[in-house]
Amino acid sequence: MNRTLWSAALRRAAAGTAMALGLWVGSAAAQAPEPLKVIRIGIATGGVGSDPVRHGGTSAALAYTDGALEEEFKKDGVKVQWTFFKGAGPAVNEALVNKQLDFAWQGDLPSIVHRASDVKTKIILGSGVRGGLYLAVPPDSSIRRLEDLKGRKVAVFKGTNLHLAAVRALADKGLSERDVKLVNLDFPSADAALVSKDVDAAFGYVGLFRLRDQGLAKVVWSAAEDSFKYTRQTALLVSDEFAARHPQVVHRVVKTVVRYAHKYSDEDRRAELFAQWGKAEYPEKVWREDFIGQPLRVRLSPLLDPFLVARYKDAADEAHKLKLIRKKPEIDSWFDRRYLDAALKDLKLEGYWPVYGRNGELAAAL
Repeated sequence: MNRTLWSAALRRAAAGTAMALGLWVGSAAAQAPEPLKVIRIGIATGGVGSDPVRHGGTSAALAYTDGALEEEFKKDGVKVQWTFFKGAGPAVNEALVNKQLDFAWQGDLPSIVHRASDVKTKIILGSGVRGGLYLAVPPDSSIRRLEDLKGRKVAVFKGTNLHLAAVRALADKGLSERDVKLVNLDFPSADAALVSKDVDAAFGYVGLFRLRDQGLAKVVWSAAEDSFKYTRQTALLVSDEFAARHPQVVHRVVKTVVRYAHKYSDEDRRAELFAQWGKAEYPEKVWREDFIGQPLRVRLSPLLDPFLVARYKDAADEAHKLKLIRKKPEIDSWFDRRYLDAALKDLKLEGYWPVYGRNGELAAAL
């Protein structure tokens, strides 16, 4: 799609979005909901520290660190409540089922699990797309590539978006879960098992760099260097019930996070960005390495583009094949672009972030 056609399409979508938002306001007013007192946001990571908890890697994390949503809703007397879940995506799902959250930031697999169980949410914003996935092995290991994992014991945090990304990469190398002995371990347990050589390899995130730098492991494979298809995807979701009651609040939340995604997509802010995240789970040098060769506009993109939709469809197929879900959920209508389109129009950012096709090919860019 050329730039002219893409821009025209965005303008048409934005016009429809503005009208839709107007209708939502009228509908919400007619229902006369009780005044909103708190916005409850669940984050599928435990983060580090306390008061405040620190976490990094996404535009949502940047908005959280700067208190952007708190500032946005302060004049309305609305509190923003962030809850961090050490149990990651599965724990967020439990909170969604119990209607303890209005928004949730989590990876593709756990969100697919709750959709397959008829928990009503909408995906409204990409926040943490094309995230890194790495394979580490002991320093003296003979494993050099994914194909060498046949018959080996490999740690992976099952039930997370890392799980399906790893399975997808193995499958493309001709390996099924039966060919590899996957061991379900969270990240700290996987690190310990790798160091003690209780496992032959471990799939993980940037935390594996710490083991490597200590001489306790070596990283032999990176998803980003292989194919975007094997990267991890996360997004911001909203419950259908909350969106129906407070559509303008959803719009303001999305607009605020998009504003931060834009602010830190500027390459001149790369050092500032990693310094921010360096105060969270990992030192800034780790983030710098994770982003090598990747423009900030790629990793901080909020777009719900064909690439992201395709990854969720693939994840749903894989989860069903692995019997992680009983039924395969419908995906297309899960993505609700109205809030994002309106935010892009309001901020004059149509066409700012590159659009990727379903297989990771660049479809449209400035």
